[in-house]
Amino acid sequence: MGWSWRILKLSGIGVYIHWTFLLLLGWILLSHILSGQSVWAAIEGVGFIIAIFACVVLHEFGHALAARKFNIRTRDITLLPIGGVARLERMPEKPWQEFYVAIAGPLVNVALALATLTILLVSGASLVAPDFQGMGSSFILNMFWVNVILFAFNMLPAFPMDGGRILRAALASGLGYAKATEIAARVGQAMAIFFGFIGLMSGNFFLIFIALFVFLAATQESALANMKSIFQGIPVRDAMYRRFVTVSPNDTLAVAVESMREGYTHDFVVADGDRLVGVLNRQDVLRALAVGVQNSPVREFMKTDCPLIHDYEMLDATFAILQSAECSSLVVVAGHYPVGLISTDSIAQWSMLQAAQRKFRNHAMISDLDRARGFEPRQSSDAAERDSITHL
Repeated sequence: MGWSWRILKLSGIGVYIHWTFLLLLGWILLSHILSGQSVWAAIEGVGFIIAIFACVVLHEFGHALAARKFNIRTRDITLLPIGGVARLERMPEKPWQEFYVAIAGPLVNVALALATLTILLVSGASLVAPDFQGMGSSFILNMFWVNVILFAFNMLPAFPMDGGRILRAALASGLGYAKATEIAARVGQAMAIFFGFIGLMSGNFFLIFIALFVFLAATQESALANMKSIFQGIPVRDAMYRRFVTVSPNDTLAVAVESMREGYTHDFVVADGDRLVGVLNRQDVLRALAVGVQNSPVREFMKTDCPLIHDYEMLDATFAILQSAECSSLVVVAGHYPVGLISTDSIAQWSMLQAAQRKFRNHAMISDLDRARGFEPRQSSDAAERDSITHL
């Protein structure tokens, strides 16, 4: 995710903070100081927020490690003001796998809540009246209730929360992925409208923001599911660009720029002899031009971690990979040789062609039915006018 900085790497997964998360910490610090509290109290407030997001990171690692059991790699985990996002390389293929991955995160919060509850019971502390203020004597009590709230919030049956994915997984075994997603998305949108109404009535703008985020996420999930259902059974070779330009990692970017000017391609296959080594994306070429380094070698700007796609792979799975990959185009290979490039642009073009063909077939089918019923096709107004002139 853009404008993010890596703060640590655990189990091969990088953890990043988005710049907006720093705004949250600054706002917490400033609000404590403006309310007349001491600098130490303000630092405690920031420390408490960091502790909450440490629980969020562990929650996301629950998803990541569960996904790893199904050979699904997690690209990274990013902290945002509204929570954490674990970017999986792809979504689980089977409903029970999605259920397993989705429930793993909330179960981490259950484990943390049980651990803090044990400490509270052993120490004889009260379980009521958390202050949610900082790192003081009630810190363990605060962490207990934080994890209870995180579990309850994430289990709401609304995308993008885990409860929405659990609901979809439960429905998908009997209704199919697309229908299950549609129902889960509608439930999520209904809950978002409810949250938004409560936020408006109470003047809670943060709740309104959460409601808007949930509504848009549910809508996007439904749209992606519809696309996936359309792409099922379609091999990648049908939607890829077959014409592409290959450059060497030792070529300068000026070679790529010249090809772009002549309209040959937008993205490039990078090969060192017969060995594929990466992809050069249009965005990287434009970025290089903007800083005046078009005579730099391609190797300094190419991407080397883009997955290779075989031409027989299905379009729905490849589309999901494109959504999470950092590459705008992926190289399609037959055996070990590149045969094309697949991108969201090529998929969109394929979709438009398919829609036009479906429209033509539907029109032809209606015309055939009309003829079978004894109806003649209506003449256009221009044709009717020409006939009338002829008869005058």
